[in-house]
Amino acid sequence: METKLLQNNKKDLQTAAELIKNGNIVGIPTETVYGLGANASDPEAVRKIFAAKGRPADNPLIVHLAEFSDAVKYTSSIPELAYKLAEHFCPGPLTIILPKNDRIPMVTSGGLDTVGIRIPSHPVMHRIIELSGCAIAAPSANTSGLPSCTSAEHVMKDMNGKISAVVDGGQSKFGVESTVIAIEGDDSVRILRPGCITKEMLEKYCAEVIVDHAVLDGLAENEKAASPGMKYKHYSPKADVIMIEGSLHDFTEYVARFDRDTTYSLIFTGEEKDFPYNCLTYGADSLEQAHYLFQRLRELDELGAERVFVRAPSAEGVGLAVYNRLIRAAGFEVIRI
Repeated sequence: METKLLQNNKKDLQTAAELIKNGNIVGIPTETVYGLGANASDPEAVRKIFAAKGRPADNPLIVHLAEFSDAVKYTSSIPELAYKLAEHFCPGPLTIILPKNDRIPMVTSGGLDTVGIRIPSHPVMHRIIELSGCAIAAPSANTSGLPSCTSAEHVMKDMNGKISAVVDGGQSKFGVESTVIAIEGDDSVRILRPGCITKEMLEKYCAEVIVDHAVLDGLAENEKAASPGMKYKHYSPKADVIMIEGSLHDFTEYVARFDRDTTYSLIFTGEEKDFPYNCLTYGADSLEQAHYLFQRLRELDELGAERVFVRAPSAEGVGLAVYNRLIRAAGFEVIRI
């Protein structure tokens, strides 16, 4: 099919909303990454998302709403803690897992009895939800397994000819997907996928915040994924990615052993002056690293990299989200020097 490139104007946003209302798929900007949007209550439309991405059917989709008050239409119960967290973090990059009702088909929830609910803050996504009148299921707009898309250009590269349209809403602000949490008990949450709403931020409003073991270690055999980004290898360029924990000196000595023509490194901004080999930088702090990570991984594919060594980020604060994406891109291969 022809994939239209739409702009952020009244006419094109109405076009995008009508496409979704009529069972089509549209690439839509959010504050985290670009998403592939479809009517979450339309099983056939949702199946088109899985087909376009090549996404496994047991990988659940997040459902995006205009207001958290709309969650009552798609869930069977909402704990008080969910309302409390929504008051502080919605709209924004937080997804809350809740028990679903029949308005969310099993294909949308990946066969689970729960659904992830998110209220995006990006004005384009928010307006399209309002205009369409639909809850919008929207996983990241990349081919399954590749780095997520943080620009309309990335979406067109992955999805041209596979979806109806892409709305160009500029570069994504955060650059990594939303934080996904499950509520456990009256005052405890579990982080299933880290993002820019951090453990420390959540701890201000919860008695306990647990980071699920799968964030850094992956799921156990036969364990079900309650959130996107838990089960499969994700976020990876075509190159082999190896994450290295250690000093810049030790990192440099390790990289020196490998073929320099097709080997690249991803290092922290400011380190390039002391690093003599092929490299790209991806930020000096965790927020910058989150913003630039997927963009740099895609650039490495364009450069023809076959092997990529990555300086391991901090696993604190937003850094946990960056570390999580990288360890999955590396297939959990980490070298500690």
